[in-house]
Amino acid sequence: MLGFNKEETQAQIRSAIALRPEIEKTVAFIEERGYDNIYFIGAGGTYAAVLPYELYFQAYSTLPVRAAIGKELMLAQDAAFGERSIAVFTSISGTTEDVLEAIEFAKSRGAYTIGFTGYDDSPFAQAVDCSIISAPKTWFDVQLLLFTTGVLSRRGEFDDYEAFADELTNLPDAIVAAAERAEPIAEAFARKHSDTDYYFVVGAGNLWGYAYLYSMCVLEEMQWLRTTRVHGAEFFHGSLELIEKDTALLLFKGEDQSRPLMDRVENFAVKYSDDVTTIDTRDYALEGVSERFRPFIGPMVIDAVTHRFSKHLEAVRGHSLDLRRYYRVVEY
Repeated sequence: MLGFNKEETQAQIRSAIALRPEIEKTVAFIEERGYDNIYFIGAGGTYAAVLPYELYFQAYSTLPVRAAIGKELMLAQDAAFGERSIAVFTSISGTTEDVLEAIEFAKSRGAYTIGFTGYDDSPFAQAVDCSIISAPKTWFDVQLLLFTTGVLSRRGEFDDYEAFADELTNLPDAIVAAAERAEPIAEAFARKHSDTDYYFVVGAGNLWGYAYLYSMCVLEEMQWLRTTRVHGAEFFHGSLELIEKDTALLLFKGEDQSRPLMDRVENFAVKYSDDVTTIDTRDYALEGVSERFRPFIGPMVIDAVTHRFSKHLEAVRGHSLDLRRYYRVVEY
């Protein structure tokens, strides 16, 4: 497989799963401390990636929870954010300035800050009140799933926590198997789209965050490709007018309650475009994951599959995923 290390991927996921006792201890601590709300705060990809967890709380809980862009939270008034707030952050590098500034802002408001990262000596890890460290470049979805369902469980709003958390031990093999199944699909996609410079990326429900992330952080930032990212529920309010026979559409289709939204988009798209690619999490076996828990794993499946797409686009286009014109290159 192109640019894929099976053992490293499995080790990264296992590293995240091994944090379960520490995350459970943190959840118990914040319950004892007391809180009125939770904020998942990020910038760019780390904002997009927490959107599913805001949705899970909305679906299962009466607790006020918000996913927020750090820079906006710092400037726009939010009367609920303060000493009774829990602020949750993630950072792959541990050095993103927008996130570091948001942490300092949260602490200045008296919020208790929790951070997930892979670098214990990073500015990020030093800045938060509670840093939970995994292997570098790990999968934050595992940590966020354990945190979210752990909080819900302690609130009496998710009775399946123990069974769900136990099943996460099957993820290293299940996610690698999904990546392996996606490999020929990704290679064919990249060959077909080596010269495509404009994409529609559409998702809904707990996959909307990854549609947003893939459009912005990969196709735009890492490949300098133009995109329109649109929520499946909003596709029919303006965006559909741009679809033509040669418009490339990339659809993320999950197994949560939003699936009918993406069915509707797909049914329309294949009528009016000859270039529709649907990544459907239902197409991946996810051995060891119960049917009732599959929707929670959807974002990880999309992450694994689109990573294969990215690697093959990088190869056929001769454009490194690490190449930047402006991001962290110039002052802005």
